[in-house]
Amino acid sequence: MSMSKNIIDELKNQGSIPNVFQKDLIKSFDNIQLNTHIFTSIVNLFQKKTAGLYIWGKVGRGKTLLINAFLKNLPKKINFQNFHYIEFMNFIHENLTNFSGKKDPLKEIAKLLSKNNKLICIDEFQVEDVADAMIIGNLLNMLSNLNVIILITSNAHPDNLYIDGLQRQKFMKSINFLKTKIEIFHLKGYIDYRTKKIINMDHKHIEFFKDDDIHKFISKSFGINTINNKLVINDRKFNCKNASNNFLWIEFVSFFSDSTSSSDYEHICEKFDWIFISDFILCDDDSIDIVRRFISFIDIAYMKKSKVKFFSSNIELSSLYFGKKIDNLWVRCSSRLKEMQNRDYFHQY
Repeated sequence: MSMSKNIIDELKNQGSIPNVFQKDLIKSFDNIQLNTHIFTSIVNLFQKKTAGLYIWGKVGRGKTLLINAFLKNLPKKINFQNFHYIEFMNFIHENLTNFSGKKDPLKEIAKLLSKNNKLICIDEFQVEDVADAMIIGNLLNMLSNLNVIILITSNAHPDNLYIDGLQRQKFMKSINFLKTKIEIFHLKGYIDYRTKKIINMDHKHIEFFKDDDIHKFISKSFGINTINNKLVINDRKFNCKNASNNFLWIEFVSFFSDSTSSSDYEHICEKFDWIFISDFILCDDDSIDIVRRFISFIDIAYMKKSKVKFFSSNIELSSLYFGKKIDNLWVRCSSRLKEMQNRDYFHQY
C-alpha cells in the first residue's frame, strides 16, 4: 500500500477528508522512498532535489496535520525527530553550550542528530534573529551532507523568511540552500481549518477552563507541546502563558496590569495569528487601569480583525466591568466583545 493511501486513511480515521490541494501534497510523500536498511530521499517533484521537502502556506491549511500523518505512517525502523521550531532552537542552543569545548560545536550537534535519526522535521519554521538565521542555515546544510532528510513547514516561502531582518544578507546562503537543495511545495487552500475548529469549540459548553484544558486545546490545534512563557514586544520582555509563531496565550490580569500600550497591542495583533486570553476577573473602578488597557487592546484587535479566543469560564465578558468612571468606553468595548465571539466575525477566514 502506498504512503499516500495510508495517510488518507489515517486522516479519514481522524474525521478529516483531504481537499484537492492537500491531496497534491500527500502524493508528493510517495516520492520520499523509504528503505529500512538504506534511507534515501527522492523528493523529486520537478528537479530531483535530494535534501527534503519545504512546505509553506497560510495558517490553518493542514501543514502540521499532514506532516504528523506522514510521520505516523513511517516504517517503525525509520528513526526520526519531530521538532517545533522553538523546540529546535532550544535544542541547538542547549547543545552549543554542552559542546562549547569542541572545535566546531555545530558540527557536533549535526552528528548528534544524525546518529539516531534519518529524518528531521521542523514545524512552523520562522527565522526572527540574525544569529539564529546563521546557525540554523549552517546546521541544515551539515545535516544534508550527513544524508539526513529534512522536512520543514512554514507560513512563508524561503524568499520571504527574515524578509526585513537586520543583516539579512548573512542569511541568503541559507535561503539559497533551501531553494536549491530542498523541494519547495506551496500548500494552497481557501479554508482555514484551524480557525474553523477553534470557532466550533465555542459551541461546546464548558463551565470552567483550567490551564490543563487550554494546554491540551493548544496542543491539539497547533501541534505544540512545549511551553514558552517569554514574550518580547518592541524590545521589552513580558510574561505570557505560552507563545509560538502562530499564537499567543496571555492572562488577563497579569498582562494588562503591566505597562503595555497601543503600540504593543498593534505588534501582537500583527505578529500572531491567534491570541488567547484566560483568567478573567470581574473589575470595578479599583482596576480601572487594567480595564482601560484591555479596552485599548480590543479596539485595536477589532479594527485589525484579529482572531481572539476568550477563555472566560463562568464570567460573561460583556459584564466584566461594573464600575462607573469609564462606563461610556465600556459600552463600546462590550459590544465589540460580543461581536468578536460571534461566528460571523470569522467569516473572512
